[in-house]
Amino acid sequence: MVMSLQEINAAQRSLNIEYAIRDVVVPATELEAQGHSIIKLNIGDPIAYPGLPTPAHMVEAFTDALNNGRNGYSPSYGLPELREAIANDEKQKGWPATSDDVYVCHGVTEALQILFQATLEAGNQVLAPGPHYPPYMAYPQMYGAETIEYALDAHDGWTLDFDDIEEKMNANVRLFVLINPNNPTGAVIGKKEIERLLTILEAWPDCILVADEIYDGLDFSNRQVSAASCSKLTPVVTMNGVSKVYYAPGWRIGYMAIHDPKTTMASIRDGIERILRSRLCASTPAQLGFLAGLNQDRSWMKEYSKTVKERRDVCLDRIASIEGLEVEAPEGAFYMFVRLTDEKWKNNDKEFVLQLLHEEHVLLVHGSGFSREKGKGHVRLVFLPDVQTLHTAFDRIDSFLLRHRRT
Repeated sequence: MVMSLQEINAAQRSLNIEYAIRDVVVPATELEAQGHSIIKLNIGDPIAYPGLPTPAHMVEAFTDALNNGRNGYSPSYGLPELREAIANDEKQKGWPATSDDVYVCHGVTEALQILFQATLEAGNQVLAPGPHYPPYMAYPQMYGAETIEYALDAHDGWTLDFDDIEEKMNANVRLFVLINPNNPTGAVIGKKEIERLLTILEAWPDCILVADEIYDGLDFSNRQVSAASCSKLTPVVTMNGVSKVYYAPGWRIGYMAIHDPKTTMASIRDGIERILRSRLCASTPAQLGFLAGLNQDRSWMKEYSKTVKERRDVCLDRIASIEGLEVEAPEGAFYMFVRLTDEKWKNNDKEFVLQLLHEEHVLLVHGSGFSREKGKGHVRLVFLPDVQTLHTAFDRIDSFLLRHRRT
């Protein structure tokens, strides 16, 4: 007798997760397996592109740690010397951080998961910008909470819509997310806007500001400031790490730093520390590599930023010359959120991305993957490749738009 086997179901919360940035890699990988070469403008990995390697002194510190046997477990909250260096770096940004305020994690992604675990319960809400980095939508629902999007002005540099924020704030909002510079738009929020936001949040004492500042060293506007440096009442949890500004994404070292001006977060800290202890620690050699980045020479950053800005400007010039595309010039990070104005594509950004991939072998990310409503009609483009690669990509995009306009 042959028994029919019943499929074992996955937890629904896992099946609800979407991560557009990597989801589009699946069809690209299939094309590569067929022998096609893909121009990948989809993922914010600076190491994937020429001319922006991880600084040699950081790599040396990482490898020295391995060669000298410093690859065992480290303290759950992070190496003391790294926590101290991070605190000193945050002090330079304008707030009185101490090493006890800093928790080192396995990337900002883990820091977010831990913060969500420690703060969210059924019925809670997270306010996040629309569009936004996908984990801000995916993770809260794992803990019974929901993410509500507040609006950014797509025609005014993706600035904060304060009327929309005030309308959506309520007693259930535990976390308010500010991504600055923003992923995917590249928008920078300045000091006056942050202070206005804090004035709104001060009316809700149970709300914590989550300041995702992982791109803070890639600011072409000179307007980016630490949110913690502006806050006198509202608690702020700053998220940052080694991935973007220090060009070491695969090391997976991030941190959260807690600014608690009215000492209202003792219980949250206890929850965070319990979770950190239960998951052991972040990579010890990678922490030592980050330490070298913080404590040693940073003069290389200026040249790297200059290179990134030059590549951004090439993209802005090309987009201005292509019918069917518009963009708000990004002021930070290394992304631009390009508006599709062609009638065929402006309401069908995912199909645009997939057809462009199959016909021209250029990979972007559909804007609706960053917000079904507030991101639709856009595509995110990473402007890290060398200039010649960018020109080739835009030549193909232009040809694609022209060909479909004629059919």
